[in-house]
Amino acid sequence: MSQAAAAPAEVPRLLAGIFITLLGVFVFSLSNALAKWLTGGYPVGEILFARSVVVLLVLAGFITRDDLRAMRQGGRFGLHAWRGLLSAVEVVCFYWAIVELPLAGGTTIYLAAPIYVTALAAIFLREDVGWRRWCAVLAGFGGVLVALQPGGLALNIYTLVSLAGSFMYAASLVITRRLRGTPTTLLVTAQVVPLLLITAASAWPIQQPTSLVGGWLLPGWRDAAILGLVGLLSMVGYLCINRGIQMAPASAVTPFNYTSIVWASILGYLVFGEVPTAALLAGATIIVAAGLYIVLREHVRGVARPPPLV
Repeated sequence: MSQAAAAPAEVPRLLAGIFITLLGVFVFSLSNALAKWLTGGYPVGEILFARSVVVLLVLAGFITRDDLRAMRQGGRFGLHAWRGLLSAVEVVCFYWAIVELPLAGGTTIYLAAPIYVTALAAIFLREDVGWRRWCAVLAGFGGVLVALQPGGLALNIYTLVSLAGSFMYAASLVITRRLRGTPTTLLVTAQVVPLLLITAASAWPIQQPTSLVGGWLLPGWRDAAILGLVGLLSMVGYLCINRGIQMAPASAVTPFNYTSIVWASILGYLVFGEVPTAALLAGATIIVAAGLYIVLREHVRGVARPPPLV
């Protein structure tokens, strides 16, 4: 069969990959909105503990002996440990930040993480990054600053936590590039276990409960179901996004991850009455444009991108 005849046959698979990616982004956004709603009555530590338990229970059915053998043979325990710790802390940062930040605001700051990956990969992995991508990185930083301008997001502990989390997310993605070949189920497990341990420690009795730790409550049936749903949706979102990358080139599906800002804005308005400011929308637009340009340049140069994380 000629290449010309084979190309049209790939179109349905490409469209399916894009659709599954879009579905995964929506499911993740819905999970984040539910988690933000739960922070009104439960500390972040408890929410993330329940999320981790559900994710691990689902993953347990997918891990095979071949997966465990591949991880043992692959070694690099130190990289797995650093990645797991960074991933756990950045998830805590995101959930803690959206306690006070608008859902669209927290999402906007995290959209810059793939841009930071380009800078970190150039510094730590010695990847060749041309002047065009460096300009896009600087533009992405500029987008974050625009979003933090007066009239956008206030510069406070929550925005600083969100910024720190986005840098840790970027660092975990850079480490993921070094762990290519590791089964995806094990990558997620190595990420969720540290999160489970960290959040379990937050259950220690504290006299003055905060939005982050302490004050764990026994949820009623409705809230328990929602807590479980947050974990289940996170797992489904992860599977969808990674399946999308398997079905279509990363350069084709990665841009659709940026639709998360659309869903965050819609859900933030419908559920919490949050109206994105002009500065926030302008910053998000600059960040998305810079990210899309980097994706385009990496596609042209044939630079592999790591799969998104939970």
